[in-house]
Amino acid sequence: MENRPQLIANVREHDLGDGFVVRRMLPALQARHVGPFVFFDHMGPVKFLPGKGMDVRPHPHIGLATVTWLFDGAIRHRDSLGSLADIRAGEVNWMTAGRGITHSERTPPEVRESGQSLHGIQVWVALPQSDAEVEPEFHHHDGEALPRISQPGVDGVLIAGNAYGQRSPVKVFAPMFMLEVNLQAGAELAMPSEHSERGVHVIDGAVTWGELDIGKQQMAVQAGDEAPSLRAREASRVILFGGAPLDGERHLWWNFVASSRERIEQAKLDWAEGRFPSVPGDDHEFIPLPQ
Repeated sequence: MENRPQLIANVREHDLGDGFVVRRMLPALQARHVGPFVFFDHMGPVKFLPGKGMDVRPHPHIGLATVTWLFDGAIRHRDSLGSLADIRAGEVNWMTAGRGITHSERTPPEVRESGQSLHGIQVWVALPQSDAEVEPEFHHHDGEALPRISQPGVDGVLIAGNAYGQRSPVKVFAPMFMLEVNLQAGAELAMPSEHSERGVHVIDGAVTWGELDIGKQQMAVQAGDEAPSLRAREASRVILFGGAPLDGERHLWWNFVASSRERIEQAKLDWAEGRFPSVPGDDHEFIPLPQ
């Protein structure tokens, strides 16, 4: 990652059906990770017709925490700990996989019946090597619990980590930040000074970061002791994220994150042989190990 902001150029799009498109922003050639963020998906926006919805069958994770943040719609989370939580816009679902967890994500039945719009972000945060095998956990946080960032022309919410003198109640394992920020046209915002790796993803609008223009559904990354400020060329909504550099490289394979290939291979074998726990209330199907 360079000291000057640079665009992520090789965004991959996946059409999951019914018009539901997911854009994979990270990992990328320009940045395999930004702080502890090793994976960044922008989901939608999509309008599901009545009877249609999102169905991500039970699947496993290790070595990471997943974060879901919605702008519109609802997703029902279930996991092998017995957690059951519907997440809606402005709320946080943080799932720590640690040594291993299984979960599913589906459109809630009552929402599926009437149809819904769905739009959001899903990210993976690599756990520090010392915490990679912690006991799995799941935490849901309502929007009222999250700190607000208010400056002239700027209104933001701190989703996780610390920034601008505030700290989110979401439990994290390494220095990081993730915010949703709405900027009025012409507003300027300094990037968080506490962290040395940073990313900007534009949901709506257009911004300038230093000398780099970033448009809708584009991402840029930057590293160094200092960062240029962000300026909104028009009314914009952005996700700001980053943190301290990772404590070593990570291997990513399917839904697994680990510091060694051997740990990945063990997780593959454990899933193939049914050693991950099942999801109570959603144990009639699962996603097979990719071949």
